[in-house]
Amino acid sequence: MGCHRHYRTGYDSRDRFGDCGRPWKPLELLAMILGFIVFWPIGLAIVLFKVWQRKFGYEGDLFAFAQERAADVQARWKEATGEARAAGGWRGPGFMRSSGNVAFDDWRESELARLEEERRKLAEAEREFTEHIEELRRARDREEFESFMRARRDRGQPQG
Repeated sequence: MGCHRHYRTGYDSRDRFGDCGRPWKPLELLAMILGFIVFWPIGLAIVLFKVWQRKFGYEGDLFAFAQERAADVQARWKEATGEARAAGGWRGPGFMRSSGNVAFDDWRESELARLEEERRKLAEAEREFTEHIEELRRARDREEFESFMRARRDRGQPQG
């Protein structure tokens, strides 16, 4: 999808900025603007990518380029670590893989289930405590407000 020469005028299809019909996509513009806002070198890198894309005629957008580079890095990592391709890809963190010993794997699964139950109980206790503290704050606020209203009412009444 290169630039085409117009058959009547002899001019090629580039606009005055040299773009061959690959304008900035909205997500690329957003990424560039956010890049400049968050950390200016990120925005600059996106602008430089677009210049490179225009110069070398790369057909994909910024996100396709990032996906391709990530796939390259993942393939090189698998090569470097000797991970077998027949293993079916990434198998999760080490503690989730089978150790090869069924008894140990069963024990590990039961311990993980027990720990998850403890985590759930702790989260429930934390929620209950937060509700209790909130109720105490409401009661204290109610008492302070009622005290204020009593004092205000007492100031408004004439003294004996």
